[in-house]
Amino acid sequence: MKFPYGISDFNAVITEGYYYCDRTDRIPMLENAGKYLLFIRPRRFGKSLLLSTLRHYYDAQEKDRFEALFEGLRIGNDPTPLRNRYLILQWDFSCVDPTGTAADIRRALFDHVNTCIRTFIQKYDRFGLEKMVTIHEDGLVSLRSLGAAVKKTGNQLYLLIDEYDNFANEVMTGLRDEQNVYKALVHEKGALKTLFKAVKAAAGEGEIDRAFITGVSPVVMSDITSGFNIAKNIYLDRELNDLCGFTEAEVIGIIEGASKEADDN
Repeated sequence: MKFPYGISDFNAVITEGYYYCDRTDRIPMLENAGKYLLFIRPRRFGKSLLLSTLRHYYDAQEKDRFEALFEGLRIGNDPTPLRNRYLILQWDFSCVDPTGTAADIRRALFDHVNTCIRTFIQKYDRFGLEKMVTIHEDGLVSLRSLGAAVKKTGNQLYLLIDEYDNFANEVMTGLRDEQNVYKALVHEKGALKTLFKAVKAAAGEGEIDRAFITGVSPVVMSDITSGFNIAKNIYLDRELNDLCGFTEAEVIGIIEGASKEADDN
């Protein structure tokens, strides 16, 4: 039994034979829960692997690999109509440098957004997005340009955001002087708030059809809620409580399976 410690790539977990705790039967529940979802769990709970699973399930680019990846999993037997329907834009805010002034962090945030947009354009090069999208030092301009371009192709975006509150939490939990930096990020014209306002606007234009956001705390989302009040918090939903992590019965089964395997060897 191979455990994927530190591996958050769904493709690697499935194709390289690692242990995978199948939660794919929750995908229809997520679709029914709403279009813009916020899911909170502590670190090392498998949130990144969950996002990777969703990315491979919904990515139009992965359509030909659906059976290879999901055959034998619960959703593979009864996929939803939204399977492999979207172009996936993914951000990981743990990559954003939380040091420096509010202007420094704004630049780091927009640099990350722009890097992800460039990766997106290269990935979906068959749509000719390189000639349609303007990459601007202001990441909000880049996002608006990308959304409009994708809409022209007849497609829609599914936005995945990992660790949405990572760099903001780093700032918030720092020294007293840094509290002013945090406030500058989440106030009316703050970089984080304006970015989520841009996401909300893109959703209103039909460019971002769905979003799934993970983090470790609801505090930051609460502080920017007027900028992104379309998010639905599902982290206390009883039906989705085990979307990440393991149940007691699963842990017992894993231990028993590993013990039997060790005895057999």
